[in-house]
Amino acid sequence: MAVKFQDYYETLGVARTASADDIKLAFRKLARIHHPDVSKNKVAGEAKFKEINEAYEVLGDTAKRKRYDELGPNWQDHANRAAPTDAGRHGRGQPAGGEPDFEFSGTGFSDFFETFFSGRSGGFASARRAAGGASADFAQLGRDIEADLLVTLEEALQGSMRKVTLRRPALDGGAARTNTYQVRIPPGMREGQRIRLAGQGGAGQGDAPAGDLYLRMRFARHPDLRVQGDDIHCDLDLAPWEAVLGTKAKIPTLATATTLRVPPGTAAGTLLRVRGQGLPREDGTRGDLYATVRLQAPPAVSTEERGLWEKLAQLSTFHPRNPS
Repeated sequence: MAVKFQDYYETLGVARTASADDIKLAFRKLARIHHPDVSKNKVAGEAKFKEINEAYEVLGDTAKRKRYDELGPNWQDHANRAAPTDAGRHGRGQPAGGEPDFEFSGTGFSDFFETFFSGRSGGFASARRAAGGASADFAQLGRDIEADLLVTLEEALQGSMRKVTLRRPALDGGAARTNTYQVRIPPGMREGQRIRLAGQGGAGQGDAPAGDLYLRMRFARHPDLRVQGDDIHCDLDLAPWEAVLGTKAKIPTLATATTLRVPPGTAAGTLLRVRGQGLPREDGTRGDLYATVRLQAPPAVSTEERGLWEKLAQLSTFHPRNPS
């Protein structure tokens, strides 16, 4: 199957000269629109959300963006010249031993991403010789193969079932084979953890068993939430008067939005906690949700508002650079 080029700049709707901040803003805007939980068309929204995530996975990372830009219009030449060691790094090309590579669908990533930017890996296991020592008895364990699986934070919270298809290459003149797996993602999976499908890797040689298939968790970027261990973090933007007087503010969670009480006199950088709204732990409890307070000043004020601010400046005894 031919690899199709992915124009990540077009996916995010930004120019190739866009700054890192512009790329982040474009991702967050599109991700909020197409997130499966809010999209009117869940199937189409999920597909678009994965495309947006893939684009941001590359353009939002300085090293990956540099590599992507270096590929340029001759990107296909790089794919065709992929060395055997590239297969170990990207899971494509011709791995050691001459076996053609596997092709996946349903992982949430395109073939283009898997070719150049995935952590997919594979390689033959150790060789062994059967009793008798004849060359015909030479056996080689099948190759373990690994692919990234794009998982939303909601899937990590609740668990899900995913259909993953693996197209196996034709060997020794035989026909290519396609296998489809219903993969269970249990609640509480973490980024980098792997699901093992025993015996579903590359075929062994001789009487040696097949290798294993590993699917490694990669969290989809959420437009508003970040993961730190068991906990979820978000930003909470407040107007100056909300921080001074206190307020009630809605914040996103992995389920439905919740209302958080902001006490009077809350300073920028304060962490406000909502217990039990993080990711599941092994003991059955859940981590927490933390909102980091950020103060936002009005970009412009009316004449009347400016007068009130000037009056406040005259009356206030608060001196932020000399609080004592």
